[in-house]
Amino acid sequence: MLNLARLRVLVEVVSRGSFSSAAEALSYTQSAVSQAIARLEAETGAMLVVRDRRGVRPTAAGTALVEHADGILAGVRAAEEALAAVLGVRAGRLRVASFPSAGATLMPEAVAIFRRRHPGVALSLAEGEPEEIAPRLHAGEFDLALLFEFADVAVPPGADLELAPLLEDPMHLAVPAEHPLATRRRLTLADLRLEDWVQTSATSACARHVVRLCLRAGFEPRVTFESDDYETVQGLVAAGVGVALIPRLALTHVHPRIVVRPLEPASPIRRVVAATAGGPAVVPAAVAMLAILQEIAPGYAHAHGWDAG
Repeated sequence: MLNLARLRVLVEVVSRGSFSSAAEALSYTQSAVSQAIARLEAETGAMLVVRDRRGVRPTAAGTALVEHADGILAGVRAAEEALAAVLGVRAGRLRVASFPSAGATLMPEAVAIFRRRHPGVALSLAEGEPEEIAPRLHAGEFDLALLFEFADVAVPPGADLELAPLLEDPMHLAVPAEHPLATRRRLTLADLRLEDWVQTSATSACARHVVRLCLRAGFEPRVTFESDDYETVQGLVAAGVGVALIPRLALTHVHPRIVVRPLEPASPIRRVVAATAGGPAVVPAAVAMLAILQEIAPGYAHAHGWDAG
C-alpha cells in the first residue's frame, strides 16, 4: 500500500522541481526527502524522478503517480472535512496536555494543523510529566494527553483511557566532547560504571528507568546533578560534570560541546503514546487531534533521521 506521507513528498518535489525546496516547504531535511522518494520508488518498483542540470523532473511513472496522488490527497482532505462535519468538530474546546520534549517538537506542528482545519475549536495546551498528566486526564481535566512509557513500565491506562502509539523515542548517551569516551564509536552501559551522571529528578520516570538500566548492567549510577530541563542537562554534560542519557526528542538542538552516541547493542526506548478517554466519553475534537498526531509523528521521526517505530 502506498504511503500517504511519501506521496505528499513526491508531489512537493515534482511541483517545486527540487529536493531542497520540497524539504523547506515540508520542514524536512533534504536527506529525509531523498529517503522518502527512495522508499516510494522501492514500494512502486519504478524510478519516479530524475535529476539533471535543470533540477528534478518526474519520469513517466512519476507523472502518472503524481496525477493520481493529487486526487488521493484531495480525497483524504475531503474525507477529513466530511468526518469533522459528522463528528461536529466545528466549535467547542479541546484541552491537550503533553510532556515537555513532545510539547516542544510534535505539538507545535499538530496545533498548527488543527487550527487550520478546525478554526472554530478553542484549543489549549498544558505541560507536565506523565505521572502528573495521566491522573488529570483520567479525572477529565484534559481531553487528550501525550505520555511516554517504557517497555517494562507501561502507563496505567485506567478503565476509561485508551492509548494510541505514536513513535519510539530512543535515549542516547551524551558525553562531554573532551571526554575519552567521546572518540569511541561503540559504547555500552557497562562502559559508564565509573562515570558521574546528570539526571532528571530522582522521582521522574526517565531517571527511575535509567537507574533500572544501570542496575541491570551491574552498577548504580553516581548521580551528581539533577535537572528536569534537558537543555540544562546538556549544559551540565558540556561543562564536564557527568554523562547523561537523553531522549531523542530532547536532542533537536545539541550543545556544541557534547557528543551524542547510541548505546550498544541498542539504545533504550521510551514509547510516546496519545491517551484519550475511551468509548463515548472521547470528544470529537480529540479524535481529530489524534488523527493529526498519528499523521505527523512518523514524518517527524523520519525527517529528523530516526525511525518512527
